[in-house]
Amino acid sequence: MSKSKFQIWIEAARPKTLAAAFVPVLVGSALAYSDQAINYTASTIALICAFLIQIGTNFANDYFDFKKGADTDDRIGFTRATAAGLIAPKTMLNATIISMALAFIFGLYLVYIGGVTVLIIGLLSLLFGILYTGGPYPLGYNGLGDIFVFLFFGVVAVMTTYYVNTLTWAESSFWASLAVGALCTNILVINNLRDVHQDRVAGKRTLGVLFGEKALKVEYTLMLLIAFAVPPHFYFQLNSNYWIFLPFILIPLAIMYNYKVWTETDKRALNPLLEKTAQFMALFGILLSIGIIL
Repeated sequence: MSKSKFQIWIEAARPKTLAAAFVPVLVGSALAYSDQAINYTASTIALICAFLIQIGTNFANDYFDFKKGADTDDRIGFTRATAAGLIAPKTMLNATIISMALAFIFGLYLVYIGGVTVLIIGLLSLLFGILYTGGPYPLGYNGLGDIFVFLFFGVVAVMTTYYVNTLTWAESSFWASLAVGALCTNILVINNLRDVHQDRVAGKRTLGVLFGEKALKVEYTLMLLIAFAVPPHFYFQLNSNYWIFLPFILIPLAIMYNYKVWTETDKRALNPLLEKTAQFMALFGILLSIGIIL
């Protein structure tokens, strides 16, 4: 049964990856709430902007990977709409532009309350969303994708969300952002581990292509350790109470997924693990936020 245009666009937006947009705003807002400085309008607008930038980045990846020949018939990842001929390249490019433009328009409210600092951060987020796979030196093709994701979907997103709520920067938002950035990076790690052979053929120099699959497996484990190191830091250094350890109930899941990363030989089996890694990020973010608030 053929899919409707609506279904095709929903899949092109890659809803399974949207935890990367939702969790940073949730955690940043929870920190603001715990400091009795929550601005619900600012948090809502920040969430809308995060979703639009994430979707725009996904559309840009779909378009530029097709143009660069990275999405071939032997792709084992999820279907890419442009490469599969489901959406015309020009239409996908227009969708990218519209998504980013809407993010900019909504973001003007955050600039109004947060000033030029928020404007600069917003413009950089939009720019690097495009440059991840586009431009003369695409980050994702030159081993810089992991750093981009860690910084912009972790550190920048959490700290800026906190800032537009409180109009101050906080050490707590930096430490919380490390957990968010680490778990978001792991979504990319699974993506790169699954696609390492196709990426090598396409000339896409991810960390897996540059340093081998073992490096990706080590990275996945390291990112989990960073995430689980954050609650103890909050407890011992930032005077949080024991509720901050709520994410620790996910340790069995983390061990199971980490084991899968190190032992799975069938690359197609990494597709469901990618979804589970995104779900893990969402669960961790929700539990961390509850712990922060309580």
